[in-house]
This record gives sequence, C-alpha cells and structure tokens, in this order.
Amino acid sequence: MQLPREVIVGNGVLNRVIEVTRRLNLKDAALIISGTKSYEVAGKQVYNFLEQAGMSPYALLVETITMKDIALIEEQVINIKPQVLFGVGGGTIIDATKASSNRQNIPFISIPTTVSHDGLASPLASIKGADKPYSIMAQAPLAIIADTDIISLAPWRSVISGCGDVIAKFTAVKDWELANIEKNEYYGEYASSLALMSAKLIAENASLIQPGNVGGLRVLLEALISCGVAMSIAGSSRPCSGSEHLFSHALDVVSSSHAMHGEQVGIGSILTAFLHGTDWQRIRDALKQIGAPTTAKELGVKDEDVVKALELASTIRPERYTILHKLLPNYEACQTVAKATKVID
Repeated sequence: MQLPREVIVGNGVLNRVIEVTRRLNLKDAALIISGTKSYEVAGKQVYNFLEQAGMSPYALLVETITMKDIALIEEQVINIKPQVLFGVGGGTIIDATKASSNRQNIPFISIPTTVSHDGLASPLASIKGADKPYSIMAQAPLAIIADTDIISLAPWRSVISGCGDVIAKFTAVKDWELANIEKNEYYGEYASSLALMSAKLIAENASLIQPGNVGGLRVLLEALISCGVAMSIAGSSRPCSGSEHLFSHALDVVSSSHAMHGEQVGIGSILTAFLHGTDWQRIRDALKQIGAPTTAKELGVKDEDVVKALELASTIRPERYTILHKLLPNYEACQTVAKATKVID
C-alpha cells in the first residue's frame, strides 16, 4: 500500500516545494515534467524553488501520454539520473510522470494545475494510443502540493469535470459490491467507504462549488485526494471506477465528439445508477447544481451515441464485472434507460 507522505492544499502553497523537498531529504537532481501552459503557470516557479532548495532542476515539456512520450521521459531520466520527478500540470502530465517514475523506480511529486479527475493522487495512470483506453498500475505520489491560487486559473469546466469524476464513485462502489457478491471478488470495506464519503462530500456541498469560492475548490481537492488514497488502499481502481467509467470509455470509441472525462462519467453514473435501482435522481440533481451536463445534448453528443456506448460498455473490460455485465442490456433496453433518466429525449 502506497500513500503520500505529504499533502499540502491551500492558497499560495507552491513555495512550500522548498520545505517539502528538504523534509523528504531530496537534494540532488530533479526532473520537472510539464506542459507548455502549465510550465508557464507553475513549472517555472517550481524550477526556481528547487534551485533555492539547493537541488539541480531540469525540465521536460510533453503534451500527450502515449508509450512514445513515456519512452522520451525515461530517456531523460536515464541521462539525468534525477532523485525525484515532479509532475506539474493536469491529469495527462501527472499520469505521464507517475508511469515513468514507476517504470524507472523513482519517486514523484504531484503538483496539479487543474482538478479535472482523480489522477492527481491515484496510483494509476491512463495510457492513450491503444485500440481501447486503459489504465496501468503505477505508483502513488510521494507528496502532493495543490495550490488553489494556481488551480483557480484553470477553466471552470475542469472543476465541473472533477466533481463528475468524484460523484461517479456512487456507482463504482455499487459495482464493486456486486462483483464481490456474485463473483467473490475481493471487496475492501475501508477503501469503498472512503470513495463513497468523497462522493457524498461533493453531493452535499454542491452549492459551495461555484466560481470564485475557494472553499468549494478545497472540498473538491480533498475529495479527489481521498479517492486516490482509496485506490492505493484497494490496490486497484475498483472503488473509483465501475460501469460509469466503462460507459465513458465506450463513448470515446463510438463518438468523435469527446467531452471531458468527468463530464462523461457523471452521465454514465446517472444511467448505471438507474440500472442498479438506486437513487439516480440524486446524482443527476447534484450534477445539475454544479453545472455539469446531464443530457446527451449538454454533453455535445448524439442521442444514438449514448445508447450505443451504453450497449458497448461491458465489452471494454470484460474482466471487470459490473451491473452492465450482469444485465447485458441490448440497444432497445439501453434506449429505454437513457429516456427514463432524461439523458436523451
């Protein structure tokens, strides 16, 4: 079980990079992985703080996360031999950093500039470029430094997406419970409780999550970090990723109009909560209050694409048993579900 040693969340906390590196006894070379925009927003400052801490920083800018990008990062790691990697950016950057750090057996520190999904604290990395999107087990960050001043500069839509990803834990936990009952799959009570608590925290504080409200942003950050810890405890993404994530991945396959990850899993959670026979209206209402899409039209996809994605979802990961694998809904049944929840007209 890997858990972060340090978690710092708040206004103007980026400069605490200096004290964190000293407390963790990091004093040699460090490689900063960042994107073009995130480097301007925060990466440069991290570079300067590392110099002040007496370390030797290097920077590498990447924009995607494919195996080719990871190979490029690892080439730099082999040449520079850093003591630690810093992922400074959104989910793509942090996933690239964690995958590379794990393969090269080097710790990494997560410094998010957006909060669009729970990857900032999780031990899993989402890899692009294959026939189907997939996640690999990497490692949890050694530390997380989340500066709300910097994160608040990102588009508000990323916050909405992050909320959708957390609310989706309602159905992910139901799917994990189902797999335990019907397939005797390992089920962790503590990990599932932590994930469920995070979802409840967002649903109950939806009114706080508004532009300019730092308190709401902090609630989201703490929920996302808790989700990452839940996955570390479980040793898999099970407490945080179920049928609603399979729906999102399937939607990426059937539609070229991709919305943000958290927006898609939010709608996936409405649909699959209905199939579970649980309170899907609560999920829909919380998403609406936050300003997240709850219909195909708001998501920017065709009605038939939503129906096809729901039908296809169980084939994305056949080994991950969910309500979709139990019911195996056909096209007509999926259409009925989407209409009943008003996701489509």
